[in-house]
Amino acid sequence: MKPPAIRHVLGLSGGRDSAALAVFMRQRHPELQLEYFFTDTGKELPEVYEFLTRLEGFLGQPITRLNPDRDFDFWLKSYNNYLPSPQSRWCTRQLKLRPFERWVGGYLDQGSEVVSYVAIRADEDYREGYLSTRKGLSTRLPFKDAGIEKAGVTEILEGSGLGLPKYYDWRSRSGCTFCFFQQKIEWVRLKERHPDAFEEAKAYEKHALTDGSPFTWSQGESLTELEQPARMEAIEREHAERLARANARRRANPLRSNDDMDDLYGSAKVCLACHK
Repeated sequence: MKPPAIRHVLGLSGGRDSAALAVFMRQRHPELQLEYFFTDTGKELPEVYEFLTRLEGFLGQPITRLNPDRDFDFWLKSYNNYLPSPQSRWCTRQLKLRPFERWVGGYLDQGSEVVSYVAIRADEDYREGYLSTRKGLSTRLPFKDAGIEKAGVTEILEGSGLGLPKYYDWRSRSGCTFCFFQQKIEWVRLKERHPDAFEEAKAYEKHALTDGSPFTWSQGESLTELEQPARMEAIEREHAERLARANARRRANPLRSNDDMDDLYGSAKVCLACHK
């Protein structure tokens, strides 16, 4: 059978923006035979897997899991046990982009063109995502084209009945359980809600530091230091003060959380493959 001339693909991170884009494309462009995919590091939050299962139910089709042939532990060893960091995002390159490149490369080798739909909102700059030099792969930004901002994303998910992923109750972004882009209050919340995952992250960090890694998961301190009761109390206090200041200077908006981390701490320059 001759392969399709054009394949339409949409990557899901388990986060709100990409999920809302999947809903949007299904509702606005039912004529497109979209293929949905998720690159699984094996270190995702349980809430991510739960949300993806519900999203599959809404879409009425499975989400292809692109499981890397070499896992986080393999790549950590390859990088001399140096933890990934904002300065060295090897986790994104090896566990997110590499599986996507191999998967979509198969389609390109068959002679198909591939159109990738990315959930960059109208209120965001186009941050660096997957940029391929291969002929036949192009990117489209439906939210930018339609003028959809953050409030619109929430409205799409609420209107579909899916709502936000449950981890947004305590965390601002999807991706790996111990993502280095987490705020310190999010590490505190991880310890409270998923103590086993926090202990795993702490073990990775201790091993890395022993082998000379220049990075810790959280900037400026180890998780062992961060989890000390006095330090956690200070982080909780600083977060509460920041939240109070933010609430005092903005009007209530029913479509926005009162403790949205992007609003409180500013939008980090993060990896599209992980956090959209």
